[in-house]
Amino acid sequence: MKLLTPKYFVALMLSFVLFSCSKDSDGIYFEGTAEIEIVENISYSALELEILSLVNAHRESIGIAPLKTLDIVSGVAESHTNYMIETGEVSHDNFSTRSEILMKNTQAKTVGENVAYGYGSAEGVVNGWLDSEGHRSVIENATYTHFGISTESNEHGRNYFTQIFIHK
Repeated sequence: MKLLTPKYFVALMLSFVLFSCSKDSDGIYFEGTAEIEIVENISYSALELEILSLVNAHRESIGIAPLKTLDIVSGVAESHTNYMIETGEVSHDNFSTRSEILMKNTQAKTVGENVAYGYGSAEGVVNGWLDSEGHRSVIENATYTHFGISTESNEHGRNYFTQIFIHK
């Protein structure tokens, strides 16, 4: 059996990093759900505020600056959360579209995203993200300056989460 040369190993690792779940994952929106409404005045639920607080507390505990909430980011996150509820699947479908919208409307330089499903508490979803290397790397990315969150429940009371991070 042939061993991977360092050149191929580096290429393999670079591919893994570039295509992790925080990056673009195109999909198809069905039945007119592609519209992303830009909402700039968001009312945050207690669950969403707790998630934002826990993420910032974690960042500060490892010496990274806390993030500022940006309502437009939460509005874009909300459109994706609603899409996931409609399709019944947790995904990063059309992440590139959300990124482009945020880059255009907030002058974001980079965009990252974490999604989740089924957690019943803020602590549960944040710990789930922190226990996942890919999701943790988004939360711990020191270049991000702002973030937004959306949490909605489906008809069975199961929570869907979308958290988007940007660097302005």
